[in-house]
Amino acid sequence: MSTLFQWLKKYWRIFSRPSRHLSLGFLTVGGFVTGIMFWGGFNTALEATNTETFCVSCHEMQNNVFAELKSTIHYTNRSGVRATCPDCHVPHEWTDKIARKMQASKEVWGKIFGTINTREKFQAKRLELAKHEWARLAANDSLECRNCHSEVSMDFTRQSPRATQAHQDGLINGDKTCIDCHKGIAHQLPDMSGVEGWQ
Repeated sequence: MSTLFQWLKKYWRIFSRPSRHLSLGFLTVGGFVTGIMFWGGFNTALEATNTETFCVSCHEMQNNVFAELKSTIHYTNRSGVRATCPDCHVPHEWTDKIARKMQASKEVWGKIFGTINTREKFQAKRLELAKHEWARLAANDSLECRNCHSEVSMDFTRQSPRATQAHQDGLINGDKTCIDCHKGIAHQLPDMSGVEGWQ
């Protein structure tokens, strides 16, 4: 028993004061390797949570907003270009993406505590959830929309006169952003009665 105790005591000293027993070079290389492993793991986890498969893995999304997306032009269209959940809800730039992921961590509470785990509960909170998303998109000038859509690339001759006028007045000459006019473009609108400025 005493040899085991001495062995544990010896290694406890090494781990409690590594610089006395290990070279600075070893600690530096070890720290560098550990940093790479942490960064790789972090990035892998970040990308794994940035997929449509991950987004619709909970039934709240699968049965509500994802089911609605399937009937829109963002899901199926003549060109075969499809927007996935992260395309519209997660910015592409790294710093913006990290900020959005931190915001989204609050949304996990809805899953944990079951605040939207049935269609009825989801519909009851739908306007509140939509307002949060609309405010976020308005604040970042519809950044996620602009990752795919650019007003300078729009062919106004292929748009309806009403759309052409709205895009020229709002986006190019005005102070509007995509979400100001395109609420409900990929998901059903909540009950908008009583929402200021909604006709």
